[in-house]
Amino acid sequence: MLRIAIVAALLATPLAAQETKEESCKYQADVVAAIQKARLDRVKERDVAQAVADSGPSWPENYNAAIPLITPWVYEQKMRDVRKKDLGAAWLELCLQQ
Repeated sequence: MLRIAIVAALLATPLAAQETKEESCKYQADVVAAIQKARLDRVKERDVAQAVADSGPSWPENYNAAIPLITPWVYEQKMRDVRKKDLGAAWLELCLQQ
């Protein structure tokens, strides 16, 4: 949960201030899902930011700053959980509770 709070504080920029909490959480969840996909695609942890950027993400550019913060959390998860669980949905749920 601390990681979610850190990411939320990081994304509290003037652009993000115009977004609703739900929109911000949705974008964060999309970032998590993209990182999860990169892990499933066997992208090395150090190459995730570039791989996600190359995928043409639909979130505002300032959310790319969260990738280095969230990547270790995704890569710490057991591979069976990465395969079977929707980490983006879990992040969204936790973010909305903040």
